[in-house]
Amino acid sequence: MSAIPSSSSATGGRLPGFVEVDNTAETPGRRATLVSHMDRFNQVTRQVCQVAESKRPPFAWYAAFAVSLSLVGLLGFCVTYLFFAGVGVWGLNNPVMWAFDITNFVFWVGIGHAGTLISAILFLFRQKWRTGINRFAEAMTIFAVICAGLFPGIHVGRVWLAYWLFPIPNQMDMWPQFRSPLLWDVFAVGTYFTVSLLFWYVGLIPDLATLRDRAKGTIQQFAYGLFSLGWRGSNRHWHRYERAYLLLAALSTPLVLSVHSVVSFDFAVSQLPGWHTTIFPPYFVAGAIFSGFAMVVTLAVPARQLFGLKDMITLRHLDNMNKIILVTGCMVGYAYSMEFFIAWYSGALYEKFAFVNRAFGQYWWAYWIMVSCNVITPQLFWFKAIRTSIPLMFILSLVVNIGMWFERFVIIVSSLANDFIPTSWDFFTPTWVDMSTMLGSFGLFGTLFLLFCRYLPMVAIAEIKATMPQANPHWEGWHAPTSHGGAGSAQAAHASPSATHAPDAS
Repeated sequence: MSAIPSSSSATGGRLPGFVEVDNTAETPGRRATLVSHMDRFNQVTRQVCQVAESKRPPFAWYAAFAVSLSLVGLLGFCVTYLFFAGVGVWGLNNPVMWAFDITNFVFWVGIGHAGTLISAILFLFRQKWRTGINRFAEAMTIFAVICAGLFPGIHVGRVWLAYWLFPIPNQMDMWPQFRSPLLWDVFAVGTYFTVSLLFWYVGLIPDLATLRDRAKGTIQQFAYGLFSLGWRGSNRHWHRYERAYLLLAALSTPLVLSVHSVVSFDFAVSQLPGWHTTIFPPYFVAGAIFSGFAMVVTLAVPARQLFGLKDMITLRHLDNMNKIILVTGCMVGYAYSMEFFIAWYSGALYEKFAFVNRAFGQYWWAYWIMVSCNVITPQLFWFKAIRTSIPLMFILSLVVNIGMWFERFVIIVSSLANDFIPTSWDFFTPTWVDMSTMLGSFGLFGTLFLLFCRYLPMVAIAEIKATMPQANPHWEGWHAPTSHGGAGSAQAAHASPSATHAPDAS
């Protein structure tokens, strides 16, 4: 597997960014560094920009892009076939009118929660370790919500009337039912996507200006220059940027809690056993953060390996994310147990049957896959050796995402398949269109993410530099003796008018 090469000067032939450094050790009174092998700001710039500036990405990128684009083609075919043939091509039946379509919708909305949590909430709490992973976590949010938005539009049956979901004037003077949680989804997800897109784009502006200044081609200079909005790195620009970023972070924070709570109302406000429960809003939020962080780990592990970003996305970042997966996994497990306890404690016959049927009925296999992946598997992260093992954390993150998809499937399908009247019960079996549409949504997500990795900075260059000790004007290294490649060289480069870096732009 090929990877993008990087400069090896002053490193004894070592390729920076491709060597693993364990910075997870806790030293009392001293924080571990979040950036390794770098003592100059322009090293960060080169390491991140080389991905977008390289003439050819790694071969693995081409292979992944070919697979993703093929799945996008499959998605387009399935959606077109659905438009002409109707939703009967899905495996839906009389009681099960929601299945893979809404399962995928809730799954993708949940995936998008980690990006906003990392970017907004951790930013407000001044958690510096977020800087290595926030950029592509934000991008993941945008792409996941795009995938999620596909399914409400195509599941309505008469797709050409999907605009009725929106409160816009129409020729029949028909307005949406504002008491329906399906309309609440439109507002919640639409607001979430808009704010997340603005938050992501505002954070990109300084780095787009860096790519603009380094670009050699006319097209690249024009494109990066257009979207960098005339950024020059002046004090006034930084002041406006930080104010806007802070305001967007404050706006995004309540959205993390509200969006998936509103999505859970699709189920919680109904009278159907298995859905009608007040624990759904916090339970869905915890599950969304759980699956979102698992997806960040799934994407970060291969990205840092292929593009030489191990110096900026370190084991400490991955270890912290695995701890959050462990915590939210325990919360999800607690929610599972409380659902069974309340069903028993309530004495409601239908409620007790719904949950016993989940565990031992015709969908027992899906339920126990869910429990195994979401409750049992994350407990392995109690061990630091597993939290810091790249192959194991990658496998476990995939397992968690599989489990969270099955969680949505169990909640939706098993509750609908066995409702109040046994004579109306039926078993849902997905068709090839169901399966292909689901795989196509993963292809759409992968295609968008791979294009982002290729043409935009995956790591926030300006924010990474702010976490380096050299960014502190009181750093003791500024007064250290000059040494080749060490703190003194950073001091000399900072003081030299001909330095090849600038802390504010490159």
